[in-house]
Amino acid sequence: MFARLPAPLHRLALKLAHAMRLRVWGWLRLEVRGTNALVFDREGRVLLVRHSYHLSTQWMFPGGGLARGEDPMQTATREVREETGCRLQDAVWFDTVLRQFPSGWTNRIELIAGTTDDMPRVDGRELEEAAFFALNALPDGANAATRDSIARWQGWRASKG
Repeated sequence: MFARLPAPLHRLALKLAHAMRLRVWGWLRLEVRGTNALVFDREGRVLLVRHSYHLSTQWMFPGGGLARGEDPMQTATREVREETGCRLQDAVWFDTVLRQFPSGWTNRIELIAGTTDDMPRVDGRELEEAAFFALNALPDGANAATRDSIARWQGWRASKG
C-alpha cells in the first residue's frame, strides 16, 4: 500500500507511524524483540544504514522486529534483504543486548553476523543511505549502540580463537 505513495509522503508516513509505535510501546511497557545484522563484505567492511524515519543522522545496522513465528536468523536475513537488497550468508548468532528506554519500553536485540557478496541498494523511502565501512574508519554518525555491537562481535570472535 505505502509503495504506491510518492516517496516524500511515504517517508512522512513512516516517521509518523514509528513515532506512534514508540509511544505505544512505552505506554504498555513492552519488551520488543528484534535483530541487528552485522553484515561484512569480502574486504571485512561492515554494512551500515541511515534510516529516513528514525535517527536519520545516525548510522546503524540493518535489522528489525521479529515477525510472529520467526527466529532471529530468519528475521536478520529478511530485514537485510528488505532494507538493502543484500543476501545474508553464513549467518551466526553471537549475543543478545537489552536496551531499556526512558519512555518505559525495552528492546531485546539479537545480534547476528554474516557476510554478503552484494552491494547495497537504497529505496529512498525507508533508507537514506547504505554503505560498507572499515571497522577502523566508521562514519562520525555511527551511534554508541553500533560501536558497542561491533565491540561485542570482536570479543565474541576473539573468544572463538
